Amino acid sequence: MLTYTLRRLAFAVPALLAISFIIFAILDLAPSDPTAQLPLTIPPEVREKIRMSLGLGEPFAVRYWKWLIQFFVNEPLNLIEQWTGWSFGDGDRLRVLSWQTRSPVVDLIAQRMPQTLWVVGMSYVIGALIAIPIGVISAYRQYSWFDQFGTLFSMVGFSIPTFFTGLLFIVIFSVNLEWFPSIYDTTHRVTDWDSFVYQIKQMIMPTMVLGLYNASQISRFMRASMLDNLGQDYVRTARAKGMTERVVVLVHVMRNSLIPVVTVLALNLPQVFGGAIITEQIFKVNGLGQLLIGAIEGGDIPTVQTLTFIFAVLIVLFNLIADLLYGILDPRIRYD
Repeated sequence: MLTYTLRRLAFAVPALLAISFIIFAILDLAPSDPTAQLPLTIPPEVREKIRMSLGLGEPFAVRYWKWLIQFFVNEPLNLIEQWTGWSFGDGDRLRVLSWQTRSPVVDLIAQRMPQTLWVVGMSYVIGALIAIPIGVISAYRQYSWFDQFGTLFSMVGFSIPTFFTGLLFIVIFSVNLEWFPSIYDTTHRVTDWDSFVYQIKQMIMPTMVLGLYNASQISRFMRASMLDNLGQDYVRTARAKGMTERVVVLVHVMRNSLIPVVTVLALNLPQVFGGAIITEQIFKVNGLGQLLIGAIEGGDIPTVQTLTFIFAVLIVLFNLIADLLYGILDPRIRYD
């Protein structure tokens, strides 16, 4: 498995380089102007100087090469210096800067990441914890009232968009019942029990909106995979050996049924780091999704390039993790 992992990582390098080139080229060709948000009273020659200061006067190949050095060399060195306290050179290295704030993009991402992981990450965990039991029970008791309820839950949860569910939750639980705050306070800090309770209360609605959406999708995959494995020969053999039904379902069938579900989970996990753009806008969560929307609206190309490429890196990484988990879940799969 180690050889397979190293080989996959070696193949990932040229793939990521190709992805970075495509992302950089597409965004570079986009009709965006970093001076579009400036007042109209600024003379054209001043606007041109601003563009030159941002490096837009250099050829495409030069700008792409500088971005690669900044992203793959300068930013990792800066992170290592911050985490370990070591120093590499004089520390005066060019970083990827936001056109809007003139701050390093990686620092902006680090500031927004905790909010996104708190809300979106927790919703993904809740969605998986809800979906897997529903899928297992629905498949084991096929066509029962629980299976019918699980199918209805999945269809409704997957069909209704999150912006509608979020607004519905706000109307019911914030406006009418006044149980939870409608706006997520990103400046809130947990210092005592009361502040912890408030943090939980403001997380409930955005977390449940995303969690129900994720659960409706994952439960369908889990049910279909369970139904496919319940009729296999190894299940009849396990029952013929006298194994209890709990062992047969939870140990043998469920383990093999998790293989396609792992694929869905791994492919969707990068969305956790990307943030939920619509839900973050509804509940005013100051996360990565809102950062991406603000960068797109403001024509902040370096921020959009960096965020998009980080999402691509995460997709490649979690695809590799999913392949490695196949060998753990199914002993028949070997990569050596």
